[in-house]
Amino acid sequence: MWLVTFFLLYSLPKALAEDVGTSLYFVNDSIQQVTFSSTVGVVIPCPAAGSPSAVLRWYLATGDDIYDVPHIRHVHANGTLQLYPFSPSAFNSFIHDNDYFCTAENSAGKIRSPNIRVKAVFREPYTVRVEDQRSMRGNVAVFKCLIPSSVQEYVSVVSWEKDTVSIIPENRFFITSYGGLYISDVQKEDALSTYRCITKHKYSGETRQSNGARLSVSDPAESIPTMLDSFQSREVKAGRLVELPCIASGYPNPAIRWLKDGRPLPADGRWAKRITGLSISDLRVEDSGTYICEVTNTFGSAEVTGTLTVIDPLRVTLTPKKLKTGIGSTVILSCALSGSPEYVIRWYRNTELVVVDDYISIRGISNETLLITAAQKSHSGAYQCFATRKSQTAQDFSIITLEDGTPRIVSSFSEKVVNPGEQFSLMCAAKGAPPPTVTWALDDEPIPRDNGHRTNQYTMSDGTTVSHMNVTSPQIKDGGVYRCTARNSVGSAEYQARINVRGPPSIRAMKNITAVAGRDTFINCRVIGYPYYSIKWYKDSLLLPDNHRQVVFENGTLKLMDVQKGMDEGEYLCSVLIQPQLSISQSVHVTVKVPPLIQPFEFPPASIGQLLYIPCVVSSGDMPIHITWRKDGHVILSGSGVTIESKEFMSSLQISSVSLKHNGNYTCIASNAAATVSRERQLIVRVPPRFVVQPNNQDGIYGKAGVLNCSVDGYPPPKVMWKHAKGSGNPQQYHPIPLTGRIQILPNSSLLIRHVLEEDIGYYLCQASNGVGTDISKSMFLTVKIPAMITSHPNTTIAIKGQSKELNCTARGERPIIIRWEKGDTVIDPDRNMRYAITTKDNGDEVISTLKLKPADRGDSVFFSCHAINSYGEDRGLIQLTVQEPPDPPELEIREVKARSMNLRWTQRFDGNSIITGFDIEYKNKSDPWDFKQSTRNISPTINQANIVDLHPASVYSIRMYSFNKIGRSEPSKELTISTEEAAPDGPPMDVTLQPMTSQSIQVTWKAPKKELQNGVIRGYQIGYRENSPGSNGQYSIVEMKATGDSEVYTLDNLKKFAQYGVVVQAFNRAGTGPSSSEINATTLEDVPSQPPENVRAISITSDVAVISWSEPPRSTLNGVLKGYRVIFWSLYMDGEWGEMQNITTTRERVELRGMEKFTNYSVQVLAYTQAGDGVRSSVLYIQTKEDIPGPPAGIKAVPSSASSVVVSWLPPAKPNGIIRKYTIFCSSPGSGQPAPSEYETSPDQLFYRIAHLNRGQQYMLWVAAVTSAGRGNISEKVTIEPAGKAPAKIISFGGTVTTPWMKDVRLPCNSVGEPVPAIKWTKDSEDSAIPVTVDGHRLIQANGTLVLRSVKAEDSGYYTCTATNTWGFDTIIINLLVQVPPDQPRLTVSKTSASSITLAWIPGDNGGSSIRGFVLQYSVDNSEEWKDVFISSSERSFKLESLKCGTWYKVKLAAKNSVGAGRISEIIEAKTHGREPSFSKDQHLFTHINSTHARLNLQGWSSGGCPITAIVLEYRPKGNWGWQSLRTNSSGELFLTELREATWYELRMKACNSAGCGNESTQFATLDYDGSTIPPIKSAQGEGDDVKKLFTIACPVILATLGVALLFIIRKKRKEKRLKRLRDAKSLAEMLISKNNRSFDTPVKGPPQGPRLHIDIPRVQLLIEDKEGIKQLGDDKATIPVTDTEFSQAVNPQSFCTGVSLHHPALIQNTGPLIDMSDIRPGTNPVSRKSVKSAHSTRNRYSSQWTLTKCQASTPARTLTSDWRTVGSQHGITVTESDSYSASLSQDTDKGRNSMVSTESASSTYEELARAYEHAKLEEQLQHAKFEITECFISDSSSDQMTTGTTDNADSMTSMSTPSEPGICRFTASPPKPQDSERGKSVAVPIPHRASKSDYCNLPLYVKSEAFFRKPDAHEPCPVVPPREASIRNLARGYHPPARHLTLEPGTKPPGLPPPTSATTLPQRTLPMPTSAGATAAPTAAAAPAAAEPPAAAAAAPAEPRAPTHSKVGGSRDSLLEMSTSGVGRSQKQGAGAYSKSYTLV
Repeated sequence: MWLVTFFLLYSLPKALAEDVGTSLYFVNDSIQQVTFSSTVGVVIPCPAAGSPSAVLRWYLATGDDIYDVPHIRHVHANGTLQLYPFSPSAFNSFIHDNDYFCTAENSAGKIRSPNIRVKAVFREPYTVRVEDQRSMRGNVAVFKCLIPSSVQEYVSVVSWEKDTVSIIPENRFFITSYGGLYISDVQKEDALSTYRCITKHKYSGETRQSNGARLSVSDPAESIPTMLDSFQSREVKAGRLVELPCIASGYPNPAIRWLKDGRPLPADGRWAKRITGLSISDLRVEDSGTYICEVTNTFGSAEVTGTLTVIDPLRVTLTPKKLKTGIGSTVILSCALSGSPEYVIRWYRNTELVVVDDYISIRGISNETLLITAAQKSHSGAYQCFATRKSQTAQDFSIITLEDGTPRIVSSFSEKVVNPGEQFSLMCAAKGAPPPTVTWALDDEPIPRDNGHRTNQYTMSDGTTVSHMNVTSPQIKDGGVYRCTARNSVGSAEYQARINVRGPPSIRAMKNITAVAGRDTFINCRVIGYPYYSIKWYKDSLLLPDNHRQVVFENGTLKLMDVQKGMDEGEYLCSVLIQPQLSISQSVHVTVKVPPLIQPFEFPPASIGQLLYIPCVVSSGDMPIHITWRKDGHVILSGSGVTIESKEFMSSLQISSVSLKHNGNYTCIASNAAATVSRERQLIVRVPPRFVVQPNNQDGIYGKAGVLNCSVDGYPPPKVMWKHAKGSGNPQQYHPIPLTGRIQILPNSSLLIRHVLEEDIGYYLCQASNGVGTDISKSMFLTVKIPAMITSHPNTTIAIKGQSKELNCTARGERPIIIRWEKGDTVIDPDRNMRYAITTKDNGDEVISTLKLKPADRGDSVFFSCHAINSYGEDRGLIQLTVQEPPDPPELEIREVKARSMNLRWTQRFDGNSIITGFDIEYKNKSDPWDFKQSTRNISPTINQANIVDLHPASVYSIRMYSFNKIGRSEPSKELTISTEEAAPDGPPMDVTLQPMTSQSIQVTWKAPKKELQNGVIRGYQIGYRENSPGSNGQYSIVEMKATGDSEVYTLDNLKKFAQYGVVVQAFNRAGTGPSSSEINATTLEDVPSQPPENVRAISITSDVAVISWSEPPRSTLNGVLKGYRVIFWSLYMDGEWGEMQNITTTRERVELRGMEKFTNYSVQVLAYTQAGDGVRSSVLYIQTKEDIPGPPAGIKAVPSSASSVVVSWLPPAKPNGIIRKYTIFCSSPGSGQPAPSEYETSPDQLFYRIAHLNRGQQYMLWVAAVTSAGRGNISEKVTIEPAGKAPAKIISFGGTVTTPWMKDVRLPCNSVGEPVPAIKWTKDSEDSAIPVTVDGHRLIQANGTLVLRSVKAEDSGYYTCTATNTWGFDTIIINLLVQVPPDQPRLTVSKTSASSITLAWIPGDNGGSSIRGFVLQYSVDNSEEWKDVFISSSERSFKLESLKCGTWYKVKLAAKNSVGAGRISEIIEAKTHGREPSFSKDQHLFTHINSTHARLNLQGWSSGGCPITAIVLEYRPKGNWGWQSLRTNSSGELFLTELREATWYELRMKACNSAGCGNESTQFATLDYDGSTIPPIKSAQGEGDDVKKLFTIACPVILATLGVALLFIIRKKRKEKRLKRLRDAKSLAEMLISKNNRSFDTPVKGPPQGPRLHIDIPRVQLLIEDKEGIKQLGDDKATIPVTDTEFSQAVNPQSFCTGVSLHHPALIQNTGPLIDMSDIRPGTNPVSRKSVKSAHSTRNRYSSQWTLTKCQASTPARTLTSDWRTVGSQHGITVTESDSYSASLSQDTDKGRNSMVSTESASSTYEELARAYEHAKLEEQLQHAKFEITECFISDSSSDQMTTGTTDNADSMTSMSTPSEPGICRFTASPPKPQDSERGKSVAVPIPHRASKSDYCNLPLYVKSEAFFRKPDAHEPCPVVPPREASIRNLARGYHPPARHLTLEPGTKPPGLPPPTSATTLPQRTLPMPTSAGATAAPTAAAAPAAAEPPAAAAAAPAEPRAPTHSKVGGSRDSLLEMSTSGVGRSQKQGAGAYSKSYTLV
């Protein structure tokens, strides 16, 4: 026992010691891409390593291990991969462009590096370019180096050159990080240089120089910003620097603003705004976002939007890093990632991809967890977690070691003796994997857990499990053998020792034992008590041990080894000697079980087809015995040639025919009650080897892979060996082939040669053997074919222009070889280009090809390539040829000419491919020969400018130049001729005076300097002005103006307001500026303050008093003398509405506002004012007045609910004056004698209360008061109620008006009481009846009676009635629902214009039921669709658009906003700023100097027209030539025309442009002869004179016709302006009349809406019929008048004529304003898109009232507008009517036509119809809302007569029909409702079309013609030919008869006698052509059906009163169209005449 204890204690520290294992690691796993040059090669060390040294191997990403390729690829012993330099022919994509990885392997495992992309880069031809750029002076220019995309990855810009001199980034020159060149503050001299970029190849080191690019510099011209360089989306790693380019050109210079995610850039030192863009250093992930670069100047803006994504490098952490655990345990590996998102995770074990199986699973959202359950030994190794995102890869690895985890006891307790009650503790420590669990037993029995026995267990950091057994008060029974057992999933271990407790000894009862024969068995004698003397064992009275197999230990344990059944089975006696003569004993019976014993058996050698019999015999063992067979671990079942026979102790395996499938391990298993035993043997079926595929001779291609096929089978599997014999003769001796990475044997026995070499040629032998039979072998011959390869060629070479040059190229390979030469990408064909010759010769195994250039030319400076081609491959060699020659001459420019000097600048273009070594300059007088030249020689090549001095003023010089390189001198440059200048003026301007004009302008007047001091022609003046106020900088601002004469005037604008200025004036001529005048002072006028008062504060004092305080604005912003302050304030109500705006004026800086509404939000603004007016308002300040006691509840109701209870309900106070905290209900009974009323309280949300326990029949008085935090408010009205036994239906909710914005859900409450429970019914008033509310998706009635309307629309407005009914009565309430909509369009007009501003004024339209919050003004240049927005306060009615372009047309539109949203945009109006195109003054001389070769022009003769001139273009040519030479300048001074021909006449034409347009001027001039004499005019030849005559003959009629058209246009314009003036007068009259007769919208509405309002719109042109001259006489049956194109000879473009129909629909109460359409009456639909089509009407888009349809057609023979009336049956006898109107618009597109377009609203009436339209609308005021219905719509293609028909049912479908711009016909029906009572019917308008007299129907104006008149023709009553204007309207009224309304006309009825309709439609109308002459026979009249149905008496009551015909316009009658007919209406009511509906048709 002590020996065992010592062994366990000794093993504990050994087990706890840390195992020092092997390790693996990465040296550098960040290498993921290697790019190298093919001419250099690369060496790549393996990133992985290990300790001890690991085996390093390289693989392709596919998993194939790599092999050495001689001179191409080699893996060194230290694991370094080397790729050697190679020629293009040796390129192999598997080697030189592939993914590799490296592995490191030792005993710890095997790890792999991330994939490394290895790519070789070839030397290939490329060129870089720079494009010419344009820029304005003072702007920024951007040059970019354009690199071909094929090499862009490898080529970068290293520098820029300016005229061959490297640019150092400083001052104005910047080079961006991506290689762009920025030039800031561009100057004129920048245009004189050339700019080149220099690039370098990152891997080959080659440099390239681009072409030279030029910069064109123009003078600043006002323009919107244009982006020059920008950025898009970028992805950058964190920590790096990024540059976001953003630069734009424009004038004035644009300002740049950067935004990140819509907000300004944060304040961070890492952000730097540079001229090159935005630079961000040390990037962080939070820098990611959307970046916007806004570029703005006064003329517009531009922006660039891009996304920057900052990504952290991927980082992977795998835990645990190292894990050692036991087999069977669970392993969890966690892969934590940080950095880039969107990664993919892959798991590897020992470099192999982990495959999920029964043990391994991969879990987590991103597969970040690897779980191994019941780990096996095979799961040990190195595990790697790879994360990949795009090109990023990161990994980490963990070493997992799995070992036998069977528990072992590493520490234990020893035997001891204790006294009873003496506490003891036993410790047992065990180790295992997984950590084991320890259990305790006493004498083979589990120890019970109680107060006396306690155990605890814990696991230490090294995995050791420690368990303690604590016995607190041991008794004698607690003595015995204690055993601790450690168990885990792998196995168990145990330790035991005796603990003796003093006391009388005894033996516990022992259980019988079953032992297994052949194994060891332990028998414990369960002794308790101490002391005792000895323990002895007896069997059959014999003292044990009595043989070698028995051992008795000191602690009383008996061990039986190798138990035998006959000998060891029986009774055993344990005897304990407790006293010398006293012993005690206990017996135990041992039963022995015998396990089976299988006799050995073997499989004999077997061949295919043999019979096989194998017996398995059990020679001993207890019965019964069960025997089974297994093969390779699987149970064998009888069948498939295998039979198993079993007997009692034997089983045999029989195979009838042995085959290969029977190979395997066979196991016989025998089992009984004692044990299970088995015996295993292997069956091997042997088959001799044979060839499946025999080797055959093959060809291999050098450098490619080759497979030598050979496949064998047999069993055991044959071993294949390949041998090689070199040489092509008979094989002498075969040698085994060494297997390397290049040569491998495939699994099918074939030989793989990955890279065939020349040395691989020869015989190959495939030999196979498996020990069965004889070996087999077969040989084959491998022939290696060599592809064509270039072995020698020059990389670069030089030739001299004009000399011959030879290029050689050497190739080898299989013959035949073809060598082809290419120049660039073009194949050279010597037969076509004789300058080239190609010769080819053989030189051994090589072919040499020579290309000869005869001679070399400049175009040969390119890449030549020789291509070698044979049947097995192709190779290419590149040769760069540089042809050198003398340089091109420089381009010489005059930079500056002064009176006695000039500055030259030159640019060297082509340098001859040789460095420039110097320059020569020569100059002379123009008249001298070059022999008398002066020269400057050997100028340095680094200089590109020079000054020539000591010249004579006003002289003409010729200049030329040469350049040199080492080849020679260039040709002379082009000669330049220059003239020296004159001197500057010496005197100042005289008589300078100043006159202030406005607050920001001063007029300056002066006279020119004295004539003798001008020193030339004064070209203009400089006006210098400065502010002389305190604090100004004293610097002059300078403006220039051209000279116009001896006296000058100039107005200084944009000055500071109310400031003193000093002004000086200087004159200048072509040479310079003279002295300035003396300074004169003046002060600008006063203006309004430009800033609001400061520090505005508002404090609420009480519930109705607030104090507003402020401080004075800065003095510099007062712009005058401060007169006082104005406080503007208005209330903001809870529903979003605004209260009335109020203001208070004061001179103090504090004001007290009294009388404010209690507990109300107020907006407050303060402004200062001067004599000039009000200044800028301060920002809106919000304040809330304090709470007060509330007002009384707005209403109260009380109803009985039972015999003892009543329900009282109330409305919240109209003025809550605070937050309602609760309501108090008071109840008193006057007759009860109780003086104090009862009080009840409810929450503020409950607006009713049930009072119970009242007395029946007794009256009670009830009232309610609201309570706020200020106290109880005023009480409501008192109501008296009496409880009743019957509870009739009563509604406790209240009626009234509910206002809501559209598209919201609305709840209309209707809570009721009564017994039985009342039934609730909702109705809505509609026309003359109440319509029940139907429940659908839009409407819902809740259980409590509440009506819910979802997403209310304008048409939901109206009166809703709720009725509650039960058996005892009913009750109703009425709720008026008002739906607020966006506001109507404003009426926009132009009130004033200037050169740079347009002042607009407007009248707001209907506010849609909600106060207008403000206006949005949009404007754009006329020919642009880029609109700019301006937000304007709601109080403004005018606005001034400033900083506009001069002389430019602008489009403007306006929309209003209210609490609902933005309303409909106004009609687009157009206006033009002042200014015109330039013109040339006839008083100015164009030429100031002309000689034989140049002319000097005076450009100051151009007048700007009020707008600055931006460009002047000149074109000139010798007379008789066709080609023009052009010249462009921005200068308005003088200009030289140089290099003119001597003694030649020239034609000159000029064009000067500004923002308003361009002006032209042309003239002729002649140069002087060489001696300075003039030349005579050109005499025309005879032939030329004939041409002139022909031209004159042709031109005269054209000119006369043009003049005639112009005259006609002017006449039409004058007449149109008169008509428009008349229409504007009519509009004013109509608005005045409407304002008197219409009630204000703000007036509270009681009852239903009172009807429509009149809307008058002014047209651009008059109505259709009004636009023709003369009168059309209507025939007898003409219902409509066709209008032809010829009748629109005035201002009508036949190609763009539009007709329109406007339908009135008074869904909203209107005041004045434009007509509104119904296209948006259905809420929730998108508004019809509006496209701004110039001068053409589009479909109106509004929420109610009117829909205007416009129909635009191509030129057709006739156009017709018709309308028809239809009568329908009705149950009511009230006749109602509605107004109709038509609109026609003509396309106007000339500037002169636009001058009259101040108002562009659609036409709805003309001046002549105005009075009648007003009367018509006045009579309709009693009508309710009309309903519209689309009845028919026909849409056709303009090219086809065929139409399709579509029908919709209600107005909600309007948006589904075609837009009016489509050709076709649409019909609408308007059905007005009947008035609510008979009194209203008395004032109903009587529609004329229903009057009875047919003779008068023909005289009606066109717009009331009725189709119904022609339903039933009456031949006896033809219409007399009477002009409509002269018809007696009043007599027609007396002829009106109600019975006519009873007829129902079917729309499809065709009147008899009429021709069929001309179209495919079935519209109920007809259009009759006009009669060809007045005397033509009329067709039968189509008389109205109503007249036919009248009684004779009625017909007789309608006499006609014809008038004499007069010549007036159709529709021009000023008589009333409609009459009041009280008697007629009364009769109609009695007879129940039907209502009518009206349909409108647009053709």
